[in-house]
Amino acid sequence: MSVLMHNKHSVAGRFAPSPTGALHLGSLVAAVGSYGAAKRSGGLWLLRMEDLDTPRVVKGMADDILRTLEALGFAWDGEIMWQSRRTEAYQAALDRLLAAGDAYPCGCSRAEIARVASAPHTGDGEVPYPNLCRHGLAAGKDARSYRVKVGAEPITVHDLVMGEQRYDLARICGDFVVKRADGLFAYQLAVVVDDAEQGVTQVVRGSDLLSSSPRQVHLQRLLGYETPVYAHLPLVTAPGGGKLSKRDNAVSLAAGRNLAADGGLLLLAALRFLGQHPPVSLEGASGREILAWTADYFDLSLVPTRSAPLVLPF
Repeated sequence: MSVLMHNKHSVAGRFAPSPTGALHLGSLVAAVGSYGAAKRSGGLWLLRMEDLDTPRVVKGMADDILRTLEALGFAWDGEIMWQSRRTEAYQAALDRLLAAGDAYPCGCSRAEIARVASAPHTGDGEVPYPNLCRHGLAAGKDARSYRVKVGAEPITVHDLVMGEQRYDLARICGDFVVKRADGLFAYQLAVVVDDAEQGVTQVVRGSDLLSSSPRQVHLQRLLGYETPVYAHLPLVTAPGGGKLSKRDNAVSLAAGRNLAADGGLLLLAALRFLGQHPPVSLEGASGREILAWTADYFDLSLVPTRSAPLVLPF
C-alpha cells in the first residue's frame, strides 16, 4: 500500500482472518461490519492474513478464504499483508521496546508462574504475571520469552459499539508476552506493528477481541503509534446461546453451499444481525450489489451490543 494511496483517504479499515480454518458465520459478520464501516466513511478496506501462528495454520486455507471472499463479492484495496513474512518488522519493534527498557527477557514457564502467582485469576483463567523476571533473569535461567512492562494506570478504550471500557492491565494480566517461548511473536505485538504499517485508523472486529484492545493501546503508546478507532461487534452464537459448533455452520460458509446463488442471502443475514435495514429490493441481488448498498448506508450506531444467533433464510 503506497503512502500516496493512504493520503487520499482519511479512514482505513481492515479485515484480518487467520487461516487456521475456513471463514464461518462469525467471520462473515466481521467482514461485513469492517467493510461497511470503512466504505461508509469513504475509506479503504484492507486485507491482512494473520498466519503468524504457523503451527496452527491449515495448508490451503488462506486460498480458501480468499476464494470465499471473492465469491461473496468482496474486493479489498491494495496488496494483502501476510504476517508470516514480517518477522523482521516485529523483531525491530521488540528491539525498540528492549532498548527503551519497556520490555525484558523472561525465563519463566507457565507452571512456575501458576505456582508463584498469588493474585486471583481473571474470569478467563489468565494468571497475572508476578514480575519474577522484571528486574532481571534469576541466576542460571535463560530467556524463554519476552514481556512488555505494564503500568499502574488503567487504560481506557473508547469503543464505538460497546462504549467506554476501562482495564487495569497490572491486575488483569501483568507484564504480557510479546515474543513466545517457541520463538513466534505474539499476536498483540504483530497486530500493533501491522496496523501502523498499513495505516489502519479503524479497527472493527468481533467482541471476543475486546480484551485485547488495552494491550494493543499500551503497545501503541510505547512505540509511538497512533491509536485507531475501535468498534467491537457482537458475536454469533449457537441457537442455545453457547459457542458455535460444526453443526451450527461455524466451520465454513462455503461448505455445502453455492455462494454464487446463496452469497447475497448470507450478506443480508449478516447485515440484519448487525442491526442494519437493507431494503426488500435487495432480495435476490448479487453480493456486489448488496455490498454497494452497505458502503452507502452502513451505520455503526445501529449495531447491537449483545451476541446472538444469526438467523439464516435457508
